[in-house]
Amino acid sequence: MNIQFERRQDLRDAMGRCPIHLRAYFDGQRLRYATREKCTDAFWDAAKGRFKRAYPGYQEANEYLDLLVSRLQARYRLLRGNGATLTPALLKQVFSEPTGLLPVAAPEVPALPLRGLYVEYLEALEARGMMAQSLVSARNTLTHLTEFEATGRRKIMLADYTGAVHDKFLGHLRQVRKLAPNTVAKSVKHLKAFLRHLRDDRQLALAIELRQVKVHWAEVEKMYLTAAELAQLETVGLSESLTATRDAFLFCCYTGLRHSDLHDLSVANVREWDGSRLLRLTQTKTRTAVSIYLSASAAALLDKYAGTRAGLLPAYTNQAMNRNLKEICQLAGLGARMEVVTVEQGRVVKRNLPKYRLVTMHTARHTFAVQSLLRGLPVAVLQKVMGHAKIQTTMIYAKIVEDFQHQEMRRVWESGPATAAVAGRGDDQICTVRMAA
Repeated sequence: MNIQFERRQDLRDAMGRCPIHLRAYFDGQRLRYATREKCTDAFWDAAKGRFKRAYPGYQEANEYLDLLVSRLQARYRLLRGNGATLTPALLKQVFSEPTGLLPVAAPEVPALPLRGLYVEYLEALEARGMMAQSLVSARNTLTHLTEFEATGRRKIMLADYTGAVHDKFLGHLRQVRKLAPNTVAKSVKHLKAFLRHLRDDRQLALAIELRQVKVHWAEVEKMYLTAAELAQLETVGLSESLTATRDAFLFCCYTGLRHSDLHDLSVANVREWDGSRLLRLTQTKTRTAVSIYLSASAAALLDKYAGTRAGLLPAYTNQAMNRNLKEICQLAGLGARMEVVTVEQGRVVKRNLPKYRLVTMHTARHTFAVQSLLRGLPVAVLQKVMGHAKIQTTMIYAKIVEDFQHQEMRRVWESGPATAAVAGRGDDQICTVRMAA
């Protein structure tokens, strides 16, 4: 049996969405079924017959398509094994049942310890070349599972991990461990990848459907420094040790580098280009190759430390630099009050903190992105410089810059009526736009 999904462009609705149909070919016959899913051209991968990552809820949508395939294949094998005469109508009955369940016995879930399977999963990830930083994050989920298992005083088997047990695990993360929403989401993301590995790679039956394992990310405001705050940092008087941290932070503000990439920079990463210099490197976190133009400010910092150390710039541990940054930013007068919103025991908790207490090395990357957009750098170019795989990640910063756009429109449209001189110009001059230097 050959099963495919197609997007029926001849049935496009007013919003440009086309329905997704399943086509199955078997024994010289064809079955067609409307899945009730719809999407526009931008969200459908015709080659793979699946929704693209950009589609909201793409994982659940693709899992639904996979579920249709598995149920149709199971019905096909069952009927063929019983010697039934196969017809499209007979096979199609599997989709018309209200519960969507097959009229056959569910596959038996093996009695294997969940933690032991997760350890084997981590070994598989390491063998496949997953980066150490990502492995640490995946191992944290194993720690959470171990702690959760200890609360029940017996091993959790794969057959035990049902939807009800998953809800208890979420409760353990939120109420007992008191983890932040996105920390919970990260753990659930790793757990879902693990369960998918068991189902798809190891062909093991699960006691829970992956649709029940939902990852909910909370929107977190990206904190960045303004141009005025950068100027304050550049001129504040500091001790030698704090100056080194300040300069490394500013270099990241000018280039968008992560701390992990700053630490590994060497002269091999610096190239000449059209009378200026570039950084060319492979990002440690994503293994993405990026090329970054060095502005005059960034190049001056390289010159300042040229030949004084093995690396291009001072780079201590992330924790040490974060501690130094809080002191540096306090000395620089970055005391604007910021509202920090967290969820604790199911309640929204708001705290009012000075900005210097919140600055970390990663703030430099946010600062670079926002300041680049404010200066007119196109989003597509910023995506390449930062090494983002998806434009949606870069668009998070574009939303921040919307505030700037609104301020400019308000200034232009609400500053009073147009002057007589402007009103008297020709039509070709009224809409002239000059970009700031």
